[in-house]
Amino acid sequence: MIAITGATGTVGKALVSTLVEAGEPVRALVRDPRLLGPNRVRVQLAFSDLGDPHALRHALRGTDTVIHLAATIRDQPPRRVEEVNGLGTLRLLRAAERAGVERFVFFSAIGATRFQRTRFFRSKALAEEGVRESPLGTTIFAPSIIYDRDDPWVTIMRRLALLPVLPVSGSGQARFQPIWARDVARCIVASLGRVGDARYELAGPEILSHEEMVRLIAAAAGRHRPVVHVPLPVVRSSLIWLRRLFGEAVFATWEEAELLEIPMVTPCGTADVESLGVDPRRMGDVL
Repeated sequence: MIAITGATGTVGKALVSTLVEAGEPVRALVRDPRLLGPNRVRVQLAFSDLGDPHALRHALRGTDTVIHLAATIRDQPPRRVEEVNGLGTLRLLRAAERAGVERFVFFSAIGATRFQRTRFFRSKALAEEGVRESPLGTTIFAPSIIYDRDDPWVTIMRRLALLPVLPVSGSGQARFQPIWARDVARCIVASLGRVGDARYELAGPEILSHEEMVRLIAAAAGRHRPVVHVPLPVVRSSLIWLRRLFGEAVFATWEEAELLEIPMVTPCGTADVESLGVDPRRMGDVL
């Protein structure tokens, strides 16, 4: 049995579909199963929360593999980013150890270190350290930016392209190696049969700046717009005030916008992806 957290996210949806199609037994740890779509009747459901060790213990009974995708970029009141990404991972890890799980698969991020400027990267780095120290067999994936055709970020960019001009925060020159969620799911599945601890950096076949990705999304939607660069202080103050006005319903937060200022590029290129038998697709072809 394969237990998955974050099954309703961008990677989670692609992974659940891939596993179900392959006939693998899947248990999704969810809070709202409706977000699984049609797959909610094709998998086992476990209602749990990373902040509830008791629920996690029951959710992992009878599982041999845990794939931990759940994470957050913004605070989820009353829990902060550090608790969800850091402490939540450690709680799940301890529950997996007690449940006799054989393999723990964790998603970190390219460039995650204790000294990064954002709380997301720092919390991911601390969680990754905890995973590496576990006695379980572990697989760590550190991806660049992951996208899908209709994921929340691509959807927001597509909607912004309805404006007369295309707003890009800051210089827009931070570089990424975007990788399609379906390719990521295939990498995870390919890794499951391997033994020993491993770490893979997942990157797509091209290096694109933030601005180039935004232009690509707009062009794929049939909208070619001139780009306007919005100074970061303006972006920061605007998003902070919008969050104060609209709370958690705000379309984006400063923490999310700030991540697009941090490069996520690996010198390995697509080597790790290809070592898992996956030929990653270009972003323009997918969109």
